[in-house]
Amino acid sequence: MSHKNKPPEFIAAIDLGSNSFHMIVARLHQGQLVVIDKLREMVRLGEGISDDGELKASVAQRAVDCLERFGQRLRDFPPGSVRAVGTNTLRNASQAGHFLIQAEQALGHPIDIITGVEEARLIYLGVSHGIAEDSSQRLVVDIGGGSTELIVGEAFNPRYMESLEIGCVSITQRFFPDGKINEKRIKTALLAASLELAPHKKSLKQLDWKQAIGASGTIRAVRAVLLENGWSSEGIPIEGLHTLVEKLTDFKQIDDIKLPGLSSERVPVFLGGVLVLLATFEKLNIARMIVSNCALREGLIHDLQGRIEHEDTRAYSVKNMVERYHIDQEQAKRVTQSALYIFKQLRDSWSLNKANHPDWINWAAQLHEIGLDIAHKHYHLHGAYIIEHSDLAGFSQQEQRKLSLLIRLHRRKFQSSLISNLPKRWQKSTTKMAIILRLAFILNRSRNSDPTPDFTLQGKEDSLQITFPKKWLNDHPLTQADLEKEAIYLEKSGFILVYQ
Repeated sequence: MSHKNKPPEFIAAIDLGSNSFHMIVARLHQGQLVVIDKLREMVRLGEGISDDGELKASVAQRAVDCLERFGQRLRDFPPGSVRAVGTNTLRNASQAGHFLIQAEQALGHPIDIITGVEEARLIYLGVSHGIAEDSSQRLVVDIGGGSTELIVGEAFNPRYMESLEIGCVSITQRFFPDGKINEKRIKTALLAASLELAPHKKSLKQLDWKQAIGASGTIRAVRAVLLENGWSSEGIPIEGLHTLVEKLTDFKQIDDIKLPGLSSERVPVFLGGVLVLLATFEKLNIARMIVSNCALREGLIHDLQGRIEHEDTRAYSVKNMVERYHIDQEQAKRVTQSALYIFKQLRDSWSLNKANHPDWINWAAQLHEIGLDIAHKHYHLHGAYIIEHSDLAGFSQQEQRKLSLLIRLHRRKFQSSLISNLPKRWQKSTTKMAIILRLAFILNRSRNSDPTPDFTLQGKEDSLQITFPKKWLNDHPLTQADLEKEAIYLEKSGFILVYQ
C-alpha cells in the first residue's frame, strides 16, 4: 500500500476572528498560489462571550450559520487541505468546547485555536507576501476584534511579536457599552489603550523599524474614510487620524455615526478601532502608516502551503527547542529511529495512515527528554509543561497540548485518561503514538550505540505482540524487566502487551 499523499489542487484558510470570519480559497499549481475566492461575514463573536467564558447561544448560532455557508464551499475539499483557526475570543472562551464541536461539524473541517504570538506570526507572514520585498525593518500592526498584534521583522522573518488584549470590539464594549459617545469616554478609552501599549514602547523603539504597515478590517476602514473625506491622499497620516477622532466626537451615539467611506456593518465597532489605532500612533511615534490588504488569512494559506510542500514551521520550532534545552541529540536520534521502525510495522493495523503521523512521532521522540534541562526527577512532567506553555511557532494550542501529552506519557504510569482532553478526532491515534514512543524509550534505555534487533510487531486495536530474535531478551535483562513493568502499566488502561 502506498502512503504518499498527492498534494491537493485547491486549499483554503479560515480566520474565525472576534469581529469577522474570513475565508480565502486558492489553487496550488506548481508551487504557486492563485487566489480564486474570498468570503467574509461580520459575525461579531467577541460580543457574545459572558463573564464566565461562555458564548451566548444567539452569537454561537450566528457563527455556526456562517460556517455552514463556508462549509458548503469546502464540501469537496479533502482532509488536510483546509486550515481554520480561532483567535482572541475563542482563546478566552473557557467554555468553548461545545461550540467548537458544532462549529467543526458545520464547517466540515477541524478548527485550531492559536495563541496571540502565533496569530502575530501568521499576520506578518500574510503581510510580507502582499508587499514588495524590502530588506529594511518594518512594524506591522493588526487591530482585531479582541486583540491587537504588533510585529517587527524584515523580509519574511519576524523578530519581535506581541499580542495585546485590546481590539475594536473589546474597547467598544468596555467604554461605550450603551453606545453613548462623549469626550470623557473617548479620553478614558485612549488612555486605557495607551497603557496596554506602554510596556512595549522601549523594545519596539530599539528595533529601529523604518516603515509602519497596518493590516485588518479596522485599519482598511480608517484608510477608506480618510481618503473619501479628503483627510489623506495616501495611507494613514497622524493628522488625518486626529481629524477623524474630532469628527467622531461630534456624534452622540455610535448608531448615529455616518461618514463617507464607512460601511454600515463596520459602524458598531469603528470608534473602538480608531481609538486603538490612534493610541498606537501616539505611543509608538508613527507619523504615517501604509495599509496592506493581506492579513491573517493570507498568512494561514501560505503556512498551509508550506506544510503541504514539506516546509513546516513546526519542524523548525522543534529543532529550536532541541538546541535551546540542550537535548542529547544522539539519544533523541536513537529513540526517533526506533519509534519510526515500530510505527512502520503498525501503521496499517493501527490505522495510523495520516501523512503527518510520522511527523508527530518524530517531534515527540526528539523532545521527549526536554525536561532534563530542569531536573531528572519527574522530567517527563517538566517537559510536558515546557511544551504546553511555550510559544511554538506553527503549533495551535491543541497541537501543543497533544505534543505535551506524548512527552508526559512516554514513561512511568500510562495515564491514558489524560488524552480525553484532546479533540476526539485525535484521541485514538495519540494513544497509539504514546505507546510507540514508550516502547522506543524502553529499547534505548541503555543509551548506547548498539543497534536494536530486528524485532517484529503484530498489532490489534487493544493489543500488541513483540517478537525478538531468539535469546535476545535473555541477554538484555534490563529491557526484559522494563517490558514486564510496561505490560502492567498498559494493562491498567485496558491494553495487552505480549513480548517473547
